[in-house]
Amino acid sequence: MIPSRILIVEDEPALLRGLKDTFVSQGCEVLVAQNGEQGLNMALGTNPDLILLDIMLPLLNGYEICRAVRESGREMPILMVTAKGQEEDIILGLNLGADDYIIKPFRRGELIARVSALLRRTRSKQSATFRFGDYELNLSAHKLFRGGKEVVLTAKEFRLLAYFVDHRGCALTRDEILNSVWGNSVIVTPRSIDRCVATLRAKIEPHAHSPAYIHTIRDIGYRFEDGGGE
Repeated sequence: MIPSRILIVEDEPALLRGLKDTFVSQGCEVLVAQNGEQGLNMALGTNPDLILLDIMLPLLNGYEICRAVRESGREMPILMVTAKGQEEDIILGLNLGADDYIIKPFRRGELIARVSALLRRTRSKQSATFRFGDYELNLSAHKLFRGGKEVVLTAKEFRLLAYFVDHRGCALTRDEILNSVWGNSVIVTPRSIDRCVATLRAKIEPHAHSPAYIHTIRDIGYRFEDGGGE
């Protein structure tokens, strides 16, 4: 894992202690807060590289913290931790600006992998070329190549793939994708995303019905994985 400053906002002492030990063992500087007000103050005052944010907190909940952090203009990754599995809770967090979520109870390895992916994406410098599998996406030329041969994409497919690549490893709601790829002024439905994803998968996935790159998150949206698996 990239050595980083991680802020953990969690009110359960045993879990907080375990989370802190996990990231200290990975060479990270760990800051902790046990209520929402303290967590928000530390998020705005210490500028951590990543925030691990519980939803159910005293004084301020995780949604309020996430909204305030994004309204302040800060763009550090936020990974929301919740004991709830309800679709509406996850979607609300993502729409408020969270980058990903993880549901309790979770495995230590899964948590480290999620955090590492978010940190890698944040730390990586903007590049005109992105590679995944045997593909090369040239953002400057607006072209996709496989083995040196161009894979012809429509303008919408290219913009969707570029958006996925720029947010690789993150859970993306259909609303987020619609607003970013189609724009607020265009009247379309979430089904437009699903249709575009289907045509894009047909062009880049080795097996469209068992995707290696564009993974469906049930009831929420999609996640792009550049390593060929989740």
